[in-house]
Amino acid sequence: MSKQLDVVVWSKEGCSYCAEVKGYLKENNIEYKTIDVTNHDEFRDILDTKYGVRHVPVVEIGKNGTYTGVTEVGLEHLKNALATISV
Repeated sequence: MSKQLDVVVWSKEGCSYCAEVKGYLKENNIEYKTIDVTNHDEFRDILDTKYGVRHVPVVEIGKNGTYTGVTEVGLEHLKNALATISV
């Protein structure tokens, strides 16, 4: 799965849910990149423009040039998105 998907985790220092998301991805051998929004309000502006949210984590999952943003809190949303996109 990790070789076919591009995964980007938007996160910040001290965010326990961000750490949970990254831990889940590591446990499942899913490679990801991190964009740290700590002290970077301009990155939150990008999230606001793309998804209408300023909170983290936001997980972007891409395949074949199409990206889906997971903005809901809870690992079940990430798991569902990964399952749907991996099909």
